[in-house]
Amino acid sequence: MLRAIAAAALALALSAGAAAAQSATSLTDGIVGTWNFVVAEVTAPDGKKSFPFGETPKGILIFTADGRFAQIHVAGNLPRIASNNRLTGTPEEYAEIMRRSLSVFGTYTIDEANRTVTYNVVSASFPNWEGEVQTRSIDKLTADEFVNTNAGLAGGRGSASNFYRRVK
Repeated sequence: MLRAIAAAALALALSAGAAAAQSATSLTDGIVGTWNFVVAEVTAPDGKKSFPFGETPKGILIFTADGRFAQIHVAGNLPRIASNNRLTGTPEEYAEIMRRSLSVFGTYTIDEANRTVTYNVVSASFPNWEGEVQTRSIDKLTADEFVNTNAGLAGGRGSASNFYRRVK
């Protein structure tokens, strides 16, 4: 009985120590790794919500320790190109694919005090972003979940919250 109590006390102390260590982790250290894209939710200025990549998208977000990032967001139900050749799609097929997918890569910095991540975009599938600097709030960052919000979407469309889960 005494051993069971001692083992339980040790387990509790170890888990409390691990939780304290995790909460002490900086945003810079905590963000590094590979994240699965769960969903993007756009909130329009009138409060209406939409899901530009659908409710079951695919994608990945990678942050390296040396300050590089790569993000790919793709709708879960993109149309197939009827010709089976990516170079000979129809204008309608290309338009739908462009509207429902996005890739972007570059470098990033973290502002611990303001809880933001700033992307310095090297290139993107939306070419207008090339060379842009985009700052997003870090709304949540745990060992398993990451949520960021881009408050200034182009064209006054509102803000986008992106939800990710760490790849295990």
